[in-house]
This record gives sequence, C-alpha cells and structure tokens, in this order.
Amino acid sequence: MLSVEEALEQILSRVDRLGSERVELLACLGRVLAEPISARFNIPPWPNSSMDGYALRAHDTREASPGNPVELQVVGTIPAGSVAGHSLQAGQVLRIFTGAPLPNGADSVIPQEEVQVQDGRIRVPRPVAEGEFVRPRGEDLRAGETALEVGRLIGPAQIGLLAALGRSRALVFRRPRVAILSTGDEVVDLGGEVTEGKIPNSNSYALMAQVVEAGGEPLNVGVAPDRGEAIEERLRWGLSADVLISSAGVSVGDYDVVRDALRRLGAELHLWQVAMRPGKPITFGSLGERPIFGLPGNPVSAMVTFELFVRPALRKMAGHTALHRPRIHARALSPIPNPGHRRGYLRVTVSAEGGGYGARLTGNQGSAVLTSMVSADGLAIVPPDTTIPAGGTVPVILLKPLPS
Repeated sequence: MLSVEEALEQILSRVDRLGSERVELLACLGRVLAEPISARFNIPPWPNSSMDGYALRAHDTREASPGNPVELQVVGTIPAGSVAGHSLQAGQVLRIFTGAPLPNGADSVIPQEEVQVQDGRIRVPRPVAEGEFVRPRGEDLRAGETALEVGRLIGPAQIGLLAALGRSRALVFRRPRVAILSTGDEVVDLGGEVTEGKIPNSNSYALMAQVVEAGGEPLNVGVAPDRGEAIEERLRWGLSADVLISSAGVSVGDYDVVRDALRRLGAELHLWQVAMRPGKPITFGSLGERPIFGLPGNPVSAMVTFELFVRPALRKMAGHTALHRPRIHARALSPIPNPGHRRGYLRVTVSAEGGGYGARLTGNQGSAVLTSMVSADGLAIVPPDTTIPAGGTVPVILLKPLPS
C-alpha cells in the first residue's frame, strides 16, 4: 500500500500543464499568466503632480521663509486630463491638479494648503525641493520593462496593472474541465425521489464545488448504478473533459466495478489504495493524457482524497506553482487519537491561542459525517496508532483562512 507522498508523486508526475487561451481582462482573475507582459510605454508616461497645488520652479523659492514668503504669479490652470498651453517662466506658477502633466519649465509642486492666494499671486513660505510632489516619468515602469512574468497568478493588483498597460485581454493557462460521476444503486440525484434504502447524491455536488474552488470547471455526468456497462457509458460522456472523477465503486466489494469499467475504456491504472484514513480505496489512472481519479464513496473520504490528490493535480494543470494548501503546527487543545494502522487526516477546528494556534477534533470522525467536514478548519495529520496528547503539537493542513 502506497504512502500519501508516494501516491501524490505518481499522480503529479503524470499530469502536465494545459494549453493556453486569450481571455478578456476580468476573466483573467484567479488564472495563471501564460505570456510575459512588457510595458509598451512609460508609466506614468509623463511627469505629473501627486497633489492639488501649484507647479513652479524650485529655484524661484530658494529664499522663501515664513517671515519672508516668495510671491509668484499664477498664470493659468492645468486640470487632470489637460496639458499646459505654454512653458512656465521665472516667477510664474500654474494651478495644477492631481495627475495633471507637469508643464515645461516646472520641476516641482507645492500643495495648495501650504500657500496663501491673493490677487492672482501666491505666497510660498518655504523653499521647495526640486521634484517635490512630482511623479517622474516611468516611476512605475519603463517602456520595454517586464511587468509580469509567465506563471504569475493574476489577482486584483495584476488586473489593475494590465489595464494600466492598456491590455484588454491576456494569455492565460486553461482551467481544467473536470467530469464528475457518482455511482451506486442507492444514490438518487437531486430532484429524484428519496425512498427507503436511497440517499441523495451529495458527492457530485461537493466535488464540483471543490473543483470550482481549485480553479477548474466541473461537468456533471450524473449518477450511474452499480453496473459496469452503465458506469462505462457515463464515463464516456465525460471524455470531452480534461479529467475524469468518479466516486464510489473502487473498493473490494462485489459491486465495486469502476476499475473494470475504466479498463474497458482503455485506461491504464497506476495505483490503488493509499495508507491513510479516511480514503484508503483511491484509484488513479490515465486514458491517453487524461488523468482519471476513482475516489471513495463515503462523502468525507471523497472530499479528503480530493484535497490531497486531485486539487494539487488540477492546480498543476492550470499552471500554478503553489500546488498545496498551507500548513501550520498547532497545539492540541484536547487529545487527538488516531487508532488503526494508517495515517490519519482528521478534521479539526483551529483557533488563535497565545500567539500560536490550537486544534481540536470537530467531533465524530466517521467518513460519512459531513457535518464534521463543515466544521473543519483543517486536517490534522496524525501518525498510525498514535494519540496526540493535549498540549502536544500536530501539523494541520488548512482548509480555510487562519482565524485572527
């Protein structure tokens, strides 16, 4: 039986980054850049004022003091979006607003609140340094300079920079399309009648949400009964996707027929069973270049194995370099037991505790107890046959932002 690390290594070694597509600017959010972006022009393209005030020549204020202010003549106004119609001469100033280009002849700006204005003249009470309150040409980026490199995750700041560079579209790596199938005679899709012996299809929807959260695009291919030909037919529906995921039917029971259906499709199966709880019966294979995951049927097992194995693979395919959730070390606020011979990935709440973090089990750790997954901030990693005592330290994979 493989360790989690061995299984993950096999999976990631068999998935590659997808191709790229050019999309509208806002659609780039959360995507990974697939082309270098260089500045086509200086940003800002010309020196401009960082304040509402007066553009002047610093040399004209060299003798100014509070007791002997320098008087200078106001010869015009430059609103933002306009340019001065003439150059500034000695002894002159121009009223200027934030963002307006500095006029020829000026080298500085004094804020409006520092001067007195009377009869078309201002009184400057101090020497103004050259370049004061002026944003120089190319302060942010010089023409030809690389602004964003390939592999950069695009967030709001990167969207703003692309817009500042005049880019309405950008080349990004594709989001993986992920087909999701649930199997089981007992599973009824939403909208169907839930009678005795039947349960609603929660796995497909939880997994589709995990796909979206990981940056993929889910494709629901529904529910198949525990018959090989029905499962094979549904899996064929998903062959237009980049990844196939099924849940249930990969263990060793009489009705666990997913692996046989995959083989009939021509899939090569690379691994089966991982030494972990929950989630031991996981299958990974490939059909051509398409990764295929057979996840356990219990809801928590399916979600945990998705987190550990599918999510990193999807992120690699989408061009990300940060593939894994962040980890912390937390203090156990009460004992965290892991009975049995497999490493435990146990649901815990995380709280801020004395400059660090504390972790506590969410309650019942049964692999069908979805409410414990709802409460979980993270997964505590506990070795086999081990109990982390109260006060002991345990590594935790964070599923949510850290509490403050």
